[in-house]
Amino acid sequence: MRTPDDRFANLPGYAWKPHYLEWRGLRAHYLDEGTGPRTLLCLHGEPTWSYLYRKMIPPFLAAGYRVVAPDFLGFGRSDKPEDEGFYTFDMHRQFLLDFIGNLNLNGITLAVQDWGGLLGLTLPMEMAGRFDRLLIMNTALGTGDVPLSPGFVAWRDYVAKTPSMDCGKLLGRACPHLSPAEAAAYEAPYPDAASKAGVRRFPQLVPDRPDAPGAEISRQARQWWQSGWKGETFMAVGAKDPVLGPPVMKQLQAMIRGCPEPYIHAEGGHFLQEWGENISTEALKRWK
Repeated sequence: MRTPDDRFANLPGYAWKPHYLEWRGLRAHYLDEGTGPRTLLCLHGEPTWSYLYRKMIPPFLAAGYRVVAPDFLGFGRSDKPEDEGFYTFDMHRQFLLDFIGNLNLNGITLAVQDWGGLLGLTLPMEMAGRFDRLLIMNTALGTGDVPLSPGFVAWRDYVAKTPSMDCGKLLGRACPHLSPAEAAAYEAPYPDAASKAGVRRFPQLVPDRPDAPGAEISRQARQWWQSGWKGETFMAVGAKDPVLGPPVMKQLQAMIRGCPEPYIHAEGGHFLQEWGENISTEALKRWK
């Protein structure tokens, strides 16, 4: 399924030109702005898309960065296979590895949150020479050897029981400062329940046992971040995230070599990019 272009017309704060590449016969969308020597690679999570980064992109462009923000397959302006079995941890991860290679991205500052982190944090160990900075927000590694929180389990059950959940209403509740039009932009990619197969699958793909798909590679990544990472890190935490808030992020901080004390945004929630101007400013300030 390919979302009609007219559903993306006049979205507030999102006037950038779409770019596309073909991957395994599917069309994947990404933003590609700026021409600087450093590249901010923005990876979104569930149930969002590159629209989530619209407030973070301008400060990085002004600082001389190139900014690249893909939509995962099943999300945003990318194609949306309706077979839920298509969506696997390995598929999403391989898409990202191929995406970075196809665009030959280097000097990467990796920006991750939610599933952007579950997947994105497993990438640098495969191509360490391409990455030199990490901007990490409310996320985790899916190592399968840590019990899932009750809050996440409740969310996973909710998504399983609500095949046509309204992504716009969800973002509006989580980020009450959004305008109705901004919240509705998160529902724009999905004209019907069938188009939300990828959205429904992400919660079910979080590794919940040591032998779950993705768990072993995530444990390897945890070890690599502890001992192999040599770049700079900026961690920002939305204090009002009930699942991946300060306690969880403090544990993740200890897993990342050289990670300084996190910047805590008192009003920020799980979708911290919606407070993105402040997050971008703080990160760029630390990296001067």
